[in-house]
Amino acid sequence: MEAVGAGKEEEEEEEEEEEEEEEAAAAAADEWLLQSLRLYEDLHTFELQAPTRVIEWARGNRVCVAGYGPSGGNEILQLLPPPTLQAKETQGLCPERDFKVECGGFSNRPVYSLKCVPDTSLLVTSGPPDSSLQVWQVSAEDSDVIKSVSAIPTENGTGQPWAKIATISARAPWVLHGSRLDSVQITEVESRKNVYVAASRSSEELSGLAFLDCNTLLLCCAKGQLCLADVRQPQSPLEAVSVPSAPCGERWCVGVGRGPQGSDSSSQPIACLSSGGHLTLTDVRKTSESLASAKCRVPSPSSGAEFLCVSWAPALEGCLAVSGFDGTVHVYDAQSWDSSGREAEPVFVHKGHAFGGWDSGGGPPLVTVHTWHPRKPRTLLSAASDGSLHVWDWVQSCGNCG
Repeated sequence: MEAVGAGKEEEEEEEEEEEEEEEAAAAAADEWLLQSLRLYEDLHTFELQAPTRVIEWARGNRVCVAGYGPSGGNEILQLLPPPTLQAKETQGLCPERDFKVECGGFSNRPVYSLKCVPDTSLLVTSGPPDSSLQVWQVSAEDSDVIKSVSAIPTENGTGQPWAKIATISARAPWVLHGSRLDSVQITEVESRKNVYVAASRSSEELSGLAFLDCNTLLLCCAKGQLCLADVRQPQSPLEAVSVPSAPCGERWCVGVGRGPQGSDSSSQPIACLSSGGHLTLTDVRKTSESLASAKCRVPSPSSGAEFLCVSWAPALEGCLAVSGFDGTVHVYDAQSWDSSGREAEPVFVHKGHAFGGWDSGGGPPLVTVHTWHPRKPRTLLSAASDGSLHVWDWVQSCGNCG
């Protein structure tokens, strides 16, 4: 009887602790909501039917998102943002404050990456279980369907990690793709013809890649090496150079910014972010040298680094955003950074996702992706593992950026 009584007491104590935790979480969420009135110029919160790890700006100021569930039936949606997000200037109160679904389709595999093909109505996606790509057509205005039109298989792609992708429409609609350094290639989207295959014997896994211009490619390996490639010299072997001062054992991702207006691709800034929260800034002219470095103020090193993301603000010089460590997005002004690598103070932290419900795995929400508005300087979109999608524009006085 004593054992039964003790067990009941333990259960009651656990229930009380859970209730106290729930009350504390609710109080913190209420406090954040009150603070948001002074922290944000605009704040919109939405709930997607399934979480997304992609947010891509499409033609006509649209936004594309897609599910990444393992069981198939993942929606690919093109959303029309609320009018306040489409307007060039903030226009005060607006009755329409929600995204509207314009068209959609279903993918039978998880969507881990999605890119619009510039100057076309095509989308390219990738995701497990292999490194092949799927091509989609966003239908005309009189239809609400995003339909699958073709697939781009890759040689020996079965069993390979999912492909990282980038798109450009310079000579023709091209997609740059690869899962490892020795599988990088460019394929013409409509004809599916290979126009470039990189020369490399290294099988290092890629974490990201980008077109710097129609001839120059930047590749980032998960272990922290950067590599430049020239499309005009396909026979030149790729030479991977380690990110300056990169700690061993961490996973890395890369973000490429825009250079000053009128400048060429050689002045584009590069930010490399590690799962331990280290940020290194370099540029295309000499990726082996660090221009500046800092340590992000993140709660703890991210072991999986599955959603690690760093991006430069397109309309706010020297500003970048970081996410993937927890339910927050940190914004930094990197203009004053030096090479010391000391901890940097964020100019703004978006905490909204952290106060949502638990995600499907029973844990606190984790930010899966963020992206900047292409023209509004301090406006970002971010999504989390609980299906939340936020659009936010912080008050200028709350941060030095802008």
